[in-house]
Amino acid sequence: MTDARATYQGKKVLITGGLGFIGSNLAHALVPLGARVTLLDALLPQYGGNPFNIRGIDDHIRVIQGDIRDPRILADEVPGTDVVFNLAAQVSYVDSTTEPFLDVDINCVGHLHVLEAIRKLAPEAKVCFASSRLVYGRILTTPVDESHPTQPLSIYGVHKLAAEKYHRIYYDRDGIHTAILRLPNPYGPRQQMKHAKYSIVGWFIRQALDDGVLRVFGDGEQERDYLYVEDIVDAFLRVGATDRTDGEVYNIGSLERVRFVDMVDEVLRVVGRGRKEHVPWPKDYERNETGSYRADTRKITTAVGWEASVSLPEGIRRTVDYYQRFRTHYW
Repeated sequence: MTDARATYQGKKVLITGGLGFIGSNLAHALVPLGARVTLLDALLPQYGGNPFNIRGIDDHIRVIQGDIRDPRILADEVPGTDVVFNLAAQVSYVDSTTEPFLDVDINCVGHLHVLEAIRKLAPEAKVCFASSRLVYGRILTTPVDESHPTQPLSIYGVHKLAAEKYHRIYYDRDGIHTAILRLPNPYGPRQQMKHAKYSIVGWFIRQALDDGVLRVFGDGEQERDYLYVEDIVDAFLRVGATDRTDGEVYNIGSLERVRFVDMVDEVLRVVGRGRKEHVPWPKDYERNETGSYRADTRKITTAVGWEASVSLPEGIRRTVDYYQRFRTHYW
């Protein structure tokens, strides 16, 4: 990975959604590598953008408050860019049901604006897009590789899949250096903690720190792939550092077999407070349940040597420690 990381020295890097969870952690990794980092974030309520996330590196980066749906801002920021980590998003699959037009506006139209700006103003840039495991829909076989059928169960998943297709078209048609990472359940420091619509691990950590009740729908036996943000950042850095990944889609995941209820128990163990309660599935909620999910990550391991390195117990411990120190900035 040393050679890949060295490629960022002096490079101009744009991170859309840069004040959010994954974007800010990427910025913290890129600054020591000598990259010239610009963060673009609309700071829309509920979506996780938080100026505190760049504490300690704020003097070494540029921050632009702006929206990927605004072509004028993109026209100012895209020229000369070497790498774009395209992370801006409406982040809740639940909200995509009640606000589908907002979801398509941000998660589809917004990314078309980004891709058009790159095509016109920085056609040699590398573009790494953050997609989701939810593009697969109901899981038919596990572990899930990239050839698994894509039949999303939510508007959010449909729009993530559409955005993937946009990135692929711009690669096929225009030669833009795009690559796509399908993320499972992310967690770690710097994620928003105000609601449960993004990162259930983070939300349960908050509930436990507040000595609250962690509610498990049904028996909690379904398996999930929980991936610590440091491993997510490592995957983006590796994929963004080489043209060998152009036009490709990659799963990332932890390789651990973890039941939902085991994750809950681990949060309670690490925090030392809170309690677990099993409750019935809410009405119609199960129709969005994909079934057990574990990612097959052999493709990205073969391409760039990436493997997850942080176990769930260790990742939860690090996350709890962060919020115990900085909770006033996230609660």
